[in-house]
Amino acid sequence: MAVNVGDVFKPGENCGASGIYTVIHDVEHSKVHEVTCVYGKPFPPCNHCGKHVRFKAKYLAIHIESHEYFK
Repeated sequence: MAVNVGDVFKPGENCGASGIYTVIHDVEHSKVHEVTCVYGKPFPPCNHCGKHVRFKAKYLAIHIESHEYFK
């Protein structure tokens, strides 16, 4: 599955592209913030708002371990 900037993911789904993701929590819990997510790893639930958290692709990049020059 191709991932595009702006796509939104739920906890438990596998990350389809490494990069920077905006994290959107329950508004009573936390402000939005950014994290780095790695291809193939599942998006985790939040320790506070559980599976209500969402991950929105902001900037996609090839993880160095997957880049042809560094294999």
